[in-house]
Amino acid sequence: MSDNAAKTKNSSLDTASVIGLTLAMIAILGGQALEGGNVGSILQATAALIVFGGTFGACLLQFPLSVAVRSFKSVVKVFQEPKTNNREVIHEIIRLANKARKEGVISLEADAQKVSDPFLKKALTMAMDGVEPKVLRDTMELEIANLEDEADQPIKFWHAAGGYSPTIGILGAVLGLIHVMENLADPSKLGQGIAVAFVATVYGVGMANLVYLPIAGKLKLKSKAHLVAKEIMLVGVISILEGENPRLIEDKLKSYLSRKEQEEQPDTGAAGQKKAA
Repeated sequence: MSDNAAKTKNSSLDTASVIGLTLAMIAILGGQALEGGNVGSILQATAALIVFGGTFGACLLQFPLSVAVRSFKSVVKVFQEPKTNNREVIHEIIRLANKARKEGVISLEADAQKVSDPFLKKALTMAMDGVEPKVLRDTMELEIANLEDEADQPIKFWHAAGGYSPTIGILGAVLGLIHVMENLADPSKLGQGIAVAFVATVYGVGMANLVYLPIAGKLKLKSKAHLVAKEIMLVGVISILEGENPRLIEDKLKSYLSRKEQEEQPDTGAAGQKKAA
C-alpha cells in the first residue's frame, strides 16, 4: 500500500505454526522417552534416505522443478503472519475514495505511484486511464485467477508429498523385512533390518501427518486471505471509478471481514477522513 499510510505490517511470526510444530515434536519424542525408548533409535539414515528420497523423487516426477523450488520456499510463509492487513487495505481504499470524490479519479495519480502492491497499482492506473468498470473487472479478475493458480501449486505439491510419504514408508518397511529374511542365518544383522522397517514407517506416516499435510493446509488458508485482500482492492477501485459514496464503499468492503474484524475496524468513513484532515 502507500507509504503515507502504512497499509502493511512487518512480517511477524505465526505463533500457531510454531507452537503446533513444537508441540507435535515434543509429544512424539517425549512419548518415546517416557516409554523408556532411546530417541536416537529413530534416527536411521537408511530409512530417511528411502522415505525422503522416494517422496520428493515422486514429487519431482509429478511437478516441474520450478514448482518444487517455489514449494520449498513457500514453507517460510507457514511461519509468517500475512503482511497485508485487510482492515488497513479498506482504510486506504476509503482514503482514496474521499480524495477521488473531491478532486476526481485523475487526482489519484500521485497516490498510485506510491502504492507498493502491484495489483492495486495496476487497478488504479487502469481506472485513471478511463477504462470501463467492466473491462477493469474482467482484466483484474484474470490477475486474481493467475495469483490463485500460482499459490495453488505449492499447496498441491505438499498435498502430494503427504500422499506419497506413507506409501514410501511402507515400501521402506518391506525393504527392511526383505533384508531381515535374507539374513535369518546371521542374527547380528537382523536388528538393522527390523529398525529400517519400523523407522521407515514412522518417517513416512509422521512426516505426512505432522509436516507435509499441515503445511499444505496452512498455505491454503493464507492463500485464501491473500486473495480476499485482492478482491477488496478490486471492488474498492471499481466502486471509486463508478463514483460511489465512500461510506457505502466502506460498508461494502467491510462485508469481506470477519465479524471480529468488523468490530475492530476503525472509523475510516468520510466523516473520519474529514476529522483526520
